Amino acid sequence: MVKKIANLPGNENSDELKRSAYFPTLVYSVQLQDAVSMNKEILAAIYEEHSRDSDGIERSNFKSLGSWHSQNNLHKNPNFQRLTDRIEIAAAEISKDLVYDPSKELKVTTMWSISNPPGSSNRAHIHPGALWSGVYYVHSPEGAGKIEFTDPRTVHLMNGASFKRKTQRKSECWTKVKVQPTAGKMLFFPSWLYHSVEPNLAEGTGRESDRVIVSFNINQVPRKK
Repeated sequence: MVKKIANLPGNENSDELKRSAYFPTLVYSVQLQDAVSMNKEILAAIYEEHSRDSDGIERSNFKSLGSWHSQNNLHKNPNFQRLTDRIEIAAAEISKDLVYDPSKELKVTTMWSISNPPGSSNRAHIHPGALWSGVYYVHSPEGAGKIEFTDPRTVHLMNGASFKRKTQRKSECWTKVKVQPTAGKMLFFPSWLYHSVEPNLAEGTGRESDRVIVSFNINQVPRKK
């Protein structure tokens, strides 16, 4: 999109300064309105997985800090079908918004859960082998760690600009973005976008202080005829 910024002084025809925004990094979000009832079902399913596979696996999480990471096939579990369906409904709208090939559809190809007790976090990482990735917040007590997205451009290798003090920078000039976790919120972001999770600073003990999420990867697959 081209936006007019200003008319430049210096000649009688008043030159126009315009701005074009290229190479944007898109992040989609949705707040599910029926999250309360659905999250009770999902939490029960996650705890069932946890009891069945208490050791879990380690990816971006830190098992040494008590974090638990499920296997990556929850989208095949009937207990998570309701959530999988909602993810793919939103993904279909993303596909239309970006004018993707209509002969293909966005489908969940891997899905997992992570439970972070107080003090635990997730290291910066990306999701190879996927087109889009996302996170759904199942349980998020006050103080649970925010997700942080890092600017993927080479701006970090260049000289940084100075900005006007006590003034909000334009979003185009941000190098990091943090999103507050809220139960029922779903985020979609490009799988190549580096992201991490701050330490869970929630107070208390037991499951009520855990930060519990479901993450997923999405790819284009041929649409069934």
